[in-house]
Amino acid sequence: MARSHYISGMHRLFTSLVWGVGLFCVFAFGVSAMPVVDSVRIGDYPEKTRFVIEFDKPIKFNVFTLGSPYRVVVELPEVAWRINPDAVPRGKRITGYRFGLFKPGQSRVVIDLKSPIRVANSFTLPLNSKRGHRLVLDIAKISAEQFAALQKRRPALMPSTSEADAVVRAPRPPIKKPKKRFKPLRPLIVLDPGHGGIDPGARGRRGTLEKQLVLSQAKELRRQLLATGRYRVVLTRSRDIFVRLRERIAIAHRAGGDLFISLHADSIGNRHVRGGSVYTLSERASDKEAEALARRENKSDIIAGVDLNDQSETVAKILIDLRQRLTKNDSVAFAKSLVSQLGKQTRMLRRKHRFAGFAVLKGPEIPSVLIEMGYLSNLQDEKLLRQPSHRRKIAGAIVRAIDSYFSRQQALRQP
Repeated sequence: MARSHYISGMHRLFTSLVWGVGLFCVFAFGVSAMPVVDSVRIGDYPEKTRFVIEFDKPIKFNVFTLGSPYRVVVELPEVAWRINPDAVPRGKRITGYRFGLFKPGQSRVVIDLKSPIRVANSFTLPLNSKRGHRLVLDIAKISAEQFAALQKRRPALMPSTSEADAVVRAPRPPIKKPKKRFKPLRPLIVLDPGHGGIDPGARGRRGTLEKQLVLSQAKELRRQLLATGRYRVVLTRSRDIFVRLRERIAIAHRAGGDLFISLHADSIGNRHVRGGSVYTLSERASDKEAEALARRENKSDIIAGVDLNDQSETVAKILIDLRQRLTKNDSVAFAKSLVSQLGKQTRMLRRKHRFAGFAVLKGPEIPSVLIEMGYLSNLQDEKLLRQPSHRRKIAGAIVRAIDSYFSRQQALRQP
C-alpha cells in the first residue's frame, strides 16, 4: 500500500512538472512573439527630418497624417516598449511624440508637428551588426495648401475594431420590463478611468502616470461596490488601452448605466496647489481653471491620433439629446454628496464643486460626474494617491456618496 501511494505521488509530481514546463514554454513563446521597441531617434537635415524606430524583430506598419493639429500617426502591431517616456527627442519639425496601446493588437506612435508636412518616404531596414530592425520615416515640410490637397487624396481610414467599438456597434437588445414579482435590477455604476494606452494623461513629479493611477482607483472602487452586494459595475476600460471619449459615453449608454463616474488626477503649473474636486456638466464653465481643464481633457482623442472628421450619427444624437438636461439636476445632487464624503477623507480645493463642458459627461440619460482626486503636480498629493491605503479611503467615500444618492432617489419616488 505504501509503495502504491509512493508511485501515485511520483506520478502526480511528474504530471505537475510536465504541465509547468509546458506553461512556461507557452508563456515564454508568447512574450518573445511580441516585437520590442528598443529606441527612437530623430535626425534633422536641411530638406527633411528622419524619425527612426528600432525593433528586435521585423514588423509591418501603416502611416498617415492628420491636421488640426498636424500629426503623423504610425500604426504598429501590439509591441512592448523599452524606451524611456521621459527621453522624448525633438527636431526642427517635431515637437514631441507619444506611444502606447491603441486597441487590442495595435499600438501607435503619434508624432506632433510644428507645421504642415508630408511623409516623403517610409520604409524598413533589416538588422545588421550595429542596429536592429528599423522603421524609417522621412518627414518634409510643405505648405498648408499642399497638405490639404494630400489629405483629400488620402484613402479613408479603416473603421476602428476596438473592444469599445464592438460595444458601440452591437445591436441594442430590446428592453424587457421585469414582472412585478421579480426584484428590480441592482443599480449599474459605470466607472471611467480616464486616459489609457497611447494617452497617458498627467504625469507626476515623481513619474506617476495618471492613466495607471486612475485604473488602480477604479478597480479598488469596483471591488468595494461589488462587496456591498447592492450594485453592478462596468468599467469603460480594465487595462492600459486607449478608449475614445465618444466610446466611453456609448459604453455607459449601451450598458444602461444608472451613474457614470469618470476618475482623473490633474496636473498644473503651480506646484503648490493641491486637493480634489468634483465636476458636473455645463456649457458655461464655473471658472477659468475648470474651462482650461475641460479643454485639456477633451483633447484626449487628438492626443491618440484620432481623425475627428468621422463623427458617428448615433453619438451626435447623444450629444444633443434634450433629455440630457433632465440628468443635470441628478448629477449635481450626486456631486454634492461626493464633495461631502470626499471632504472627510482627503483634502479638497476651496471650490470643491465646479462646472465645465467635459465631452465625457454628455450622456443624455445618465447622471455623470468627473472626480479629480488631486494634483500630480503637487508632491504631497502625488505621494498620497500612490498609496493603496489612501485610494481605499477615496473609494470608501465614493461608495458612501453612491449609497446616499440612491437613498435620496428612492425617497423621491415614494408617494
